Amino acid sequence: MVPLQRPEYNVLMKLRDLVQLSSTLRATPKKSEKVRLIAEFLRRTAGKETALAASYLTGTLPQGRIGIGRQITEEVLGGALLSCGFLTLNEVDRTFERIASERGSGSTDRRRTLLEALLRRADHPERRFLVDLLRGELRHGVLEGVVLDAVAEASRLPVADIRLGMMFCGNAGVVARTAIEEGAAGLSRFSIRLFSPISPMLAKSAADVEEALERLGKAAFEFKLDGARVQVHTGGGEVRIFTRQLQDITARLPELVESARSLSVREAILEGEVIALQASGRPHPFQVTMRCFGRVKDVEAICREIPLSYFFFDILYLDGKGVLALPSRERFEILAGIVSSSSMVSRRVTRDPQEAKRFLQSSFSEGHEGLMAKSLEAPYVAGQRGDHWLKIKGAKTLDLVVLGAEWGAGRRAGWLSNLHLGARDPQSGRWIMLGKTFKGLTDEILQWQTDKLLSLKTEVQGNVVFVHPELVVEIAFADLQQSPRYPAGIALRLARVKRYRTDKSPSEADTLQTVTEMFLDGRK
Repeated sequence: MVPLQRPEYNVLMKLRDLVQLSSTLRATPKKSEKVRLIAEFLRRTAGKETALAASYLTGTLPQGRIGIGRQITEEVLGGALLSCGFLTLNEVDRTFERIASERGSGSTDRRRTLLEALLRRADHPERRFLVDLLRGELRHGVLEGVVLDAVAEASRLPVADIRLGMMFCGNAGVVARTAIEEGAAGLSRFSIRLFSPISPMLAKSAADVEEALERLGKAAFEFKLDGARVQVHTGGGEVRIFTRQLQDITARLPELVESARSLSVREAILEGEVIALQASGRPHPFQVTMRCFGRVKDVEAICREIPLSYFFFDILYLDGKGVLALPSRERFEILAGIVSSSSMVSRRVTRDPQEAKRFLQSSFSEGHEGLMAKSLEAPYVAGQRGDHWLKIKGAKTLDLVVLGAEWGAGRRAGWLSNLHLGARDPQSGRWIMLGKTFKGLTDEILQWQTDKLLSLKTEVQGNVVFVHPELVVEIAFADLQQSPRYPAGIALRLARVKRYRTDKSPSEADTLQTVTEMFLDGRK
């Protein structure tokens, strides 16, 4: 398909136009109408503006984090306004680039000055939009998938092609500009590449092995390790390791780098889990693994004290060729020919529920979380949570986001204790509260979460500190029940904090759709 021919625009896209679109989207409930409005807007943009518009609408900056915290935005919000015509998207981007490039002594003050100058030129709606964008708090009901659908409509390309491009590129702005300007030929440039991380494939939940087998048929069951997921790229003597959030952490894992260099392959991308094990082979508590995983200083000393073990479970790329489209069983066969059995996740292929149950008990007896059940025929679908991978745990759990917390009383006085928990509604983009809990918190966690939540504070109402929705916490609970007290009509019953998931971003937490499906399944 030839690239879409668009009229030339002589004026640069104004920020106020994007702000007005955001306001309209907020008042538009239907997804199809949101897609149409965004598509029309993208057709009016040109060049880098297209990428900026798509990125800003998803609530992200091309620069990533630029060193502007909540405290700085609070300090500069009250400054005076200037009458200066209008801001363009490109001017906003140039300012963000300058802010992101500031380093060294006095950089915080210089960032503040740059932001003040930008906000002084913005009118009130523009100022609010920019601050919400910097805080990750745009609330116009537009998630990444909606923008990608709009890019497909604006470029007149299949949605599947747009999503495939996003899978390998990982940047909605770049995908939007390429699709609209260059069409299918441009999108074809995006493919799996060595040392360019791709978003991980994600799993849904199953109540037990019977449900997993009913949904998958004969399946591969793997120990679900209570560790940190990694993506290992090796080739030409170089090794780079990425987190599930695509951050480069190569320097933190010298033992894994050394092992990857010894693999009998020219080039490969492997997926696995790193975990801190005791001398007995049982895992340390998750917090110990994450403390080692997050090491940035005295790495060698910490390696000697608490070494991290690694276990692989998938391969995505081999000797110059992506293998994501291959069935899972074939990818595992390739992996088994490269990696020693001692460095692979324990695995059992069966359709027998009794055999699967015995394997689940083996996982529990060795101190692990449960099992992953995987379709033998499924390809690797990067960045998506599908029905081909299912997690089976010993208790019902959800990864939720902390929306606020209440000050404790008695021996918990001075600590933020009772957590307000929520999930994002994929349709509206809003965070919906599902319940509270103060259970499962040690004194150490109470101190840590108090310090962290106060740094994320947005407002205070009485005894409640509301926070920016950034912290993901794994919650174990007895059941989901109907409740008129909460906006979704669903509440957690006997909720308890299992652990904080500092390795996960809010976008990876369970959605309200997942919670609702779990609730409805429980009523059948």
